Amino acid sequence: MSVRVHSAVPDPESARALATLLGQLPDTEAAPPMPDSTSLVDTLDRLAAESLDELPEVVLVHERVGPVPALDLIRDLVLRFPAVGVVLVTADTSAGVLTAAMDSGARGIVTLPLGHEALAERVHAAAAWSAGMRKHLGTSAESLGGGPGGRVVTVSGAKGGVGTTLTAVQLALAARQSGRSVALLDLDLQSGDVASYLDVQFRRSVADLAAIADITPRVLQDAVFVHETGLALLLAPGDGERGEEVTDRVARQVLTALRSRYDLVVVDCGCQMSAGNAVAVEVADQALLLVTPDVVAVRAAKRLVRLWDRLQIRKAEETVTVLNRYARGSEIQPSLVERVTGTRVARTAVPAHFKELQSAVDAGRMQDLDPRSTVRQALYALAGELQLAAPEAADHKRRGGGALALRRREAKGDRGAVTLEFAGMFPILLTLVAILWQCALYGYTYSLAGNAADEGARAATAAVIAGEDPAAACRTAARAHLPDAWQDAAVSCADEGAVWKAQVDAKVPLFLPGFDAGWEVSGEAGAAREGEEAAGAGGGAG
Repeated sequence: MSVRVHSAVPDPESARALATLLGQLPDTEAAPPMPDSTSLVDTLDRLAAESLDELPEVVLVHERVGPVPALDLIRDLVLRFPAVGVVLVTADTSAGVLTAAMDSGARGIVTLPLGHEALAERVHAAAAWSAGMRKHLGTSAESLGGGPGGRVVTVSGAKGGVGTTLTAVQLALAARQSGRSVALLDLDLQSGDVASYLDVQFRRSVADLAAIADITPRVLQDAVFVHETGLALLLAPGDGERGEEVTDRVARQVLTALRSRYDLVVVDCGCQMSAGNAVAVEVADQALLLVTPDVVAVRAAKRLVRLWDRLQIRKAEETVTVLNRYARGSEIQPSLVERVTGTRVARTAVPAHFKELQSAVDAGRMQDLDPRSTVRQALYALAGELQLAAPEAADHKRRGGGALALRRREAKGDRGAVTLEFAGMFPILLTLVAILWQCALYGYTYSLAGNAADEGARAATAAVIAGEDPAAACRTAARAHLPDAWQDAAVSCADEGAVWKAQVDAKVPLFLPGFDAGWEVSGEAGAAREGEEAAGAGGGAG
């Protein structure tokens, strides 16, 4: 079986010399040398994504490779791909260089100028070690690709005030809630606010690790503050000028140490680019860029993405933009942000509801943010989309995705609660309506009886003048002014000397006319003889 070799060599002449010698080695399959560390790491990541069996057995790293220094690159490769043998190519054969290479995880060194026998010996030794490691570890993703360490996710702001720290804190909390071990690193070195958002007072910071050459687990433990939520916090220095102590070398060592100890490392990079957070963005498995839906923020995001590309820190297509404080009616939509910046915009947008956050922000207790808050729900859904919190991600898919699905679910829940409440109140409402309707029927019947009695009395006096039967005229006129459903009313007329009196006893129906409830009302009226009207209508319930 041939030994696959990849290499990173900065200048074309050294690359040609190395390629020539590798081509002369028996049972060796050498890929063309790559000019920088970024190309090498990208190639290995791509091979690991396709199939872990595609990873080479040996990687050669030239001492002048860039932009990542050779020893830092070796340390990163050993962490990501622990079953790949890495060899340093260097002209310095001093004991200090050899010790530093071994401490970084290299399987040996090859001296410059290159010699056929020395190169063959070191390549085959590294390949034998790689074969033994693969046999011992097996072929799992954990053992061959990605290393034993966790993921690094950076959160950067297009400009100040777009919500970078809030997003970093909530993503870390979401991942921690899902059961993962999470470190939150504040690399906003001049004005980091992670401590303020989580109500932390701690004297140690990332700057205290700057003077330490080898960050051991014990050293890291002394610098990390374990929050009540379980988050491991490595804070920004309280004095902003100390941020200059965190160089690219320090940031790389800190990230390597954190990655090897925690499942997930969330890095708050703020909105100002320094050597430290530039390294974080470069080595991150996922880089997020926070932007608000306004022209100034989108322009700032475009400038930052172009700066990362020019400095070979990160390509635009490898960056995920998150839209914060988004409203459906915003003039700047995700598609426009994606087109302007050249990045991929996350499907989950965070709504603009600062009032939900104000009390938690003022108290410095972001961990106590109401779970019903639409902002918190959107950020936890974002963590699910980014696969930072596996349970939340599954739940997010089950709900239909995004903060919009969460809000729809809430709305459906509210409508369901209202339906249940209405169903419980319906009998009471129905009874109340029935009582009111019955009262209306009672009043209406009373009014009909009084009006019919009045008409009957008037008809009786008119019949006396006309020489007709006043009693018959009274009854006829009274019934004529009663609706059909009340025709069974009893009508009586009496001559009381000066006046003719009429009385109508009508039955009050039950709910609907025609249904007898056994209730009666009486309407009485009187009319003076010879047309002198002195009507005195009176009604009483019988």
